[in-house]
Amino acid sequence: MVHEKSAVRPEYPRPQFVRGEWLNLNGEWGFRFDDGNAGEQQQWYAGSVMDRSIIVPFTYESKASGIGEEAHHSHVWYQKKVKLPANQKGKRVILHFQAADYLAKVWVNGRFIGSHEGGYTAFSFDITQALRNDTDEQSIVVKAEDTMSCYQPRGKQRWKEENYGCWYTQTTGIWQTEWLEFVNDACIADVKITPDIDTRSVRFQYSVQGSEGRSLRIETAVTFQGKPVKQISALVDRESVSLSVDIASEIHEWRVMLWQPGHPNLYDVEFVLYEGGRELDRVSSYFGMRKISIENGTIYLNNRPLYQRLLLDQGYWPDSLLTPPSEEAIIEDIDKTLEMGFNGVRKHQKIEDARFLYWCDRKGLLVWSEMAATYEYSDEAVSRFTKEWTDIVRQQYNHPCIVTWVPFNESWGVPNIYTDRKQQAFTEAVYHLTKSLDTTRPVVVNDGWEHTVSDILTLHDYEEFGERFASRYADKEPLVSNERSFSNHRLAFAQGYAYRGQPIIISEYGGIAFKNESGWGYGSMVQSEEQFLKRYREITQAIKNVPYVCGYCYTQTTDVQQEINGLLTEDRKPKIELSKIRAINLE
Repeated sequence: MVHEKSAVRPEYPRPQFVRGEWLNLNGEWGFRFDDGNAGEQQQWYAGSVMDRSIIVPFTYESKASGIGEEAHHSHVWYQKKVKLPANQKGKRVILHFQAADYLAKVWVNGRFIGSHEGGYTAFSFDITQALRNDTDEQSIVVKAEDTMSCYQPRGKQRWKEENYGCWYTQTTGIWQTEWLEFVNDACIADVKITPDIDTRSVRFQYSVQGSEGRSLRIETAVTFQGKPVKQISALVDRESVSLSVDIASEIHEWRVMLWQPGHPNLYDVEFVLYEGGRELDRVSSYFGMRKISIENGTIYLNNRPLYQRLLLDQGYWPDSLLTPPSEEAIIEDIDKTLEMGFNGVRKHQKIEDARFLYWCDRKGLLVWSEMAATYEYSDEAVSRFTKEWTDIVRQQYNHPCIVTWVPFNESWGVPNIYTDRKQQAFTEAVYHLTKSLDTTRPVVVNDGWEHTVSDILTLHDYEEFGERFASRYADKEPLVSNERSFSNHRLAFAQGYAYRGQPIIISEYGGIAFKNESGWGYGSMVQSEEQFLKRYREITQAIKNVPYVCGYCYTQTTDVQQEINGLLTEDRKPKIELSKIRAINLE
């Protein structure tokens, strides 16, 4: 291992595809604003022209970066000089970014390497040819470009100078871990893992680089809690190779250990690429044997009915904004969510750090993965959204915790979807494109209202009184047939679409805020814990009492800047005794 310990997010950033040879680049970088966009013309990438420092992976808007300036700067530069480990000479060097918002351009030793567009996806470059042999230090320069455009996927990042409503401080530039990895000419590029509990098997789809004209084989060893389960070998005669493996084993009485909340059983797997007797690459990963399905209006997990008790989670921190300040902070959020009796989260308008998904896998917390929205519709928005979303689905595919894809929310980015056939067609296309990549999970199209081809009918309703909610949902037919609106005068389906027996979930409700705080919540503010618990119990129980509703999602985990309806404060202090929330959720 060549990983140099860093005090700043030192953990391996890609836990489902782990190599031993890597170098964390988090920490202090040179930094400079480029408000006149003169840096490229003046060739800032060729020298040392940065005029301040920044702590990566925190953005300049955050206090954790050491800068803490919230004003929008559309062009920013980074530089870091790196010494490569001597024992890695002769290998290819890959520069990885877990996320940089929005457009990143990269130079190494003054040589342009490439660019990437998309604020929420991981990307990488092979920088081997740009490395210098005449010096110990290599110069990495990154220019990040961001806009306030409503045509780019931005989620909850504001596009105005000040926060308003439920939109918060923007994120510009590198906001997740940046790192180097060292590989041979032939290596494993990717493995897509698909479990099938009905056949007690798992399918591996391998992508291998550098296989042309070579005799390679890939060994796959599956273990459970350190005990061997299966070991298989496959010849690599092309760039992509697939095989399915019977995972049933005599090492435990159930033959196959399923993944589910409360019992998050995970299988470990190691992939080793060989050429003859020489090892070329070794990657470790894991998977969960779990199935999410829908039949007759019911959602099933591992062929058993699943009632989802979700918590809306926006993933903001007061000092680091969208970037989790530490792995401990990630674990704290997950532990408190479970402690309150929720079995999942709807990760709202954010593609979360891979370490968050890793700990949800490990701890058994369900996740709805939701795309960051654009806010206007155009050809440009369609193109940007579609490319980024398909990358996200592929990058997050192997996580067993993810049980639902949510590409659209509340008509954001498709504001005229109720009547506009072009916008409706766009959502249909994204639905089917998602299914072409992943047939194993349901897809929610336009979470909240005005659905088109959604697998689940999800409704947002911030009614604060349980009796009113019960009355509104007493008769299912008027709601699902668009005869009656249910919230904010919205209808369940867009014109031309009809209810086809989908499961129904109240995927936003609650949002209760305390009156002595500055900011806003949904409905009337409460003045005491007693008032909060009374309202929370009444509205939550009203939802549970609706026989055709199979889950709910409460707004929200924490306060976020001016939105103060969290169960926890921004700095994660409980507002109500967590055991009392748990009792209501589980009663």
